[in-house]
Amino acid sequence: MSARGLIVSAPRSSSGKTLVTLGLLGALRRKGVAVRAAKSGPDYIDPAFHAAATGAKGVNLDSWAMPASLIDALIADITHSAELLVIEGAMGLFDGVPGTPGRSGAASDLAERLRLPVLLVLDVSGQSQSAAAVAAGFASYNPAVRVGGVVLNKLGSDRHRALIADALKPLGISVLGAIPRDETLVLPERHLGLVQASEHADLAARLNRFAEVAARHLDLDAILAMAAPLDEQEASAPAPLKPPGQRIALALDEAFSFVYAHVLDGWRRAGSEIVPFSPLRDEAPADDCDVCWLPGGYPELHAGKLAAARGFLDGLAKFSQSRLIHGECGGYMVLGEGLEDAQGARHAMAGLLGHATSFAKRKLHLGYRQARLLADNPIGAKGDMVRGHEFHHASIVAKGNDQPFVDVTDAQGRPVAETGSRRGRVSGTFFHAIAREA
Repeated sequence: MSARGLIVSAPRSSSGKTLVTLGLLGALRRKGVAVRAAKSGPDYIDPAFHAAATGAKGVNLDSWAMPASLIDALIADITHSAELLVIEGAMGLFDGVPGTPGRSGAASDLAERLRLPVLLVLDVSGQSQSAAAVAAGFASYNPAVRVGGVVLNKLGSDRHRALIADALKPLGISVLGAIPRDETLVLPERHLGLVQASEHADLAARLNRFAEVAARHLDLDAILAMAAPLDEQEASAPAPLKPPGQRIALALDEAFSFVYAHVLDGWRRAGSEIVPFSPLRDEAPADDCDVCWLPGGYPELHAGKLAAARGFLDGLAKFSQSRLIHGECGGYMVLGEGLEDAQGARHAMAGLLGHATSFAKRKLHLGYRQARLLADNPIGAKGDMVRGHEFHHASIVAKGNDQPFVDVTDAQGRPVAETGSRRGRVSGTFFHAIAREA
């Protein structure tokens, strides 16, 4: 099947990209269009909403963290049976990190490289003709990035729409949708983004409403016509990360959920089997696994329950005596001596590494990470270069005496103080590994 694609982006965060993306996916699916979705950048929450809206897995496409060959392989995989690929941007269209052209992490990198048009979502509350000036700036900023049309979000009235549409007409920019202001058209958020899709008991009803809004207020036929053909991509690429073992015990529940679909798929394609377990349900990693992986998530919201999960903690300690364990971000926090929750109460954790963390003493840690591995470990071999992303509010309040896990810098090559830890067969980092360096 020959697929087409487009990118949903905006001038900034909180403009309505997710509402438009989810509504568009649902409305087109109702029309019988075989639609798939991807998230530009390292966000690990939105793809689960995309999956719920399309009925197929969501993935990430990250121009900074992923080599071009991996992006091509992911697109080939997700579009082999699709008519349309919708890529949702992160932050603003051109927001990324300075450095190598085309590898900034911005959605505009994908628009330029894949030659896909951008559906630009404008939050027009508090402005009218000025919205046309914003759209004009985005349309002309990079001639290689084409704005195919705009969606006006948080519209006040029909007159409001007419004022903006009239101002856009001389610019040759089409209005492909206008969504009235409605404060209920939102998804609840917390400190790391949207409340996870799995936590919404009414998720289906929310997605149905978004689809109905899109069907009523977006020009679906014009948006479909705007989409551009996707070139045939290579269908395979090396696993993004070396499989850490043959049978991988993967913590997976409300406290441990931040794991990239492309990483798991790469492990499976390399022949590994993934065996999920739930620490929150006091489950331990299975004895017949040869490595345990603790992803990020929200352990700070469940610290008391995790501290009381003796089956999980004792099983983890037993596992570490003969097999490898690795934790990312929230998983790394749980591997330490203790975790302070938002109220400052300290909860004992696994104690397999010597650090302690606090969610009460909050500090934002955010950005891309480039890491050189200091020893053989579940992520790769000593000396390997890995790219990833860090996003959390927890602070290390006790460093412990463990060995550093990586030499790590940010996207500009500046050293990052938190280098992760390793002790025996146990390791962890605050960054999420995305792919090996190309």
